[in-house]
Formats: sequence, structure tokens, C-alpha cells
Amino acid sequence: MSMIGKAVEEFTANAYHGGEFIEVSNEDLKGQWSIFVFYPADFSFVCPTELEDVQSYYAELKDLGAEVYSVSTDTHFVHKAWHDHSDAINKLEYIMIGDPSAKISRMFDVFDEEEGLAQRGTFIIDPDGVVQTVEINADGIGRDAATLLPKLKAAQYVREHPDEVCPAKWEENAATLTPGIDLVGKI
Repeated sequence: MSMIGKAVEEFTANAYHGGEFIEVSNEDLKGQWSIFVFYPADFSFVCPTELEDVQSYYAELKDLGAEVYSVSTDTHFVHKAWHDHSDAINKLEYIMIGDPSAKISRMFDVFDEEEGLAQRGTFIIDPDGVVQTVEINADGIGRDAATLLPKLKAAQYVREHPDEVCPAKWEENAATLTPGIDLVGKI
């Protein structure tokens, strides 16, 4: 079942952020854009390349009013150990949520029951806590964080202009479409 248009359910989790252990809940998502980046496991291969790539866009995502949360089924303790021992991961400035019970991974429907790990899922969540975009990749296929910027900008634009839609490859300040009977069959 698709998560698009669904509100994030209630959760509380331990996380690692900025050298400290913190608690994160669904309430932290309210009033801001949020990006959840699920990945299979710490101390792995593709995962650090993805998380480092997200970090390279973190300042721009923050400037757009979004907070990033990475999530795996590892604990917040393992996140800290990985952060302390990986050149790629020690650059991360965003929040690393531990989901050892897989409650959050199951909620977002990215938990692989057979493997016991989260799949590669990326979700953009609006300030009301509602999922606006979903991307899920097979384990061996890394994601490109550059795609987050135009997706976030499009989601923000549509939220502010509910009578308009963003066509394929839409970029900020480009033309949008206004659905209506006079547009049917003309695209």
C-alpha cells in the first residue's frame, strides 16, 4: 500500500545527533519539511556512499526548511560507533534514528522481514506530517541525493499553489500546469 498522502503514525525513537543521544518522535516532524532516508545497515557498503551524498546537500535542504533523518534497524549506539569510525559518516550533521524494533521501518512499509533490515526508501514529508514523495530502491541500487532538491521544491510549490501541478523535470521558477477541461488532450 502506498504511503503517499498518509500521515506519519505516532512513534518515539532514540537517535544519534551532533555527538549526543536524543529522542525523536513524530511530533518533531510537525511544522517543518522532513526527509526520511531509510537504509539497510551501518558498517556496510552502499549505505555510507548514500548518506555522505545526502550530507553534501544537507545545507541546501535546511535552507529549504527541511530536516533530514536517516533510519536503519541498527541502534543509536551503533550509529555513534559508525560515526566515530567512518570517514564518510563522521561528516553527517543530520539525525540518525535507531529503529532496532523495526517499528518505523514497518510503518513506512520498507522493512524486509526475511532479511530483518530496512530497504532503501526515501520519503519527503510535509509540515503536517503527511508523506508527499516516496522512492524505494533494491538493496544494490544506491540513490542520488541531488534528486531530493527538485522533489522538495516541487512538493513545496504544489502545497503553496494547490490548483497547479509540476510537470516532469520541473525546476524552480519554470512553468507549471493548471489542470482543467481546456488542458485535456493538449499536452
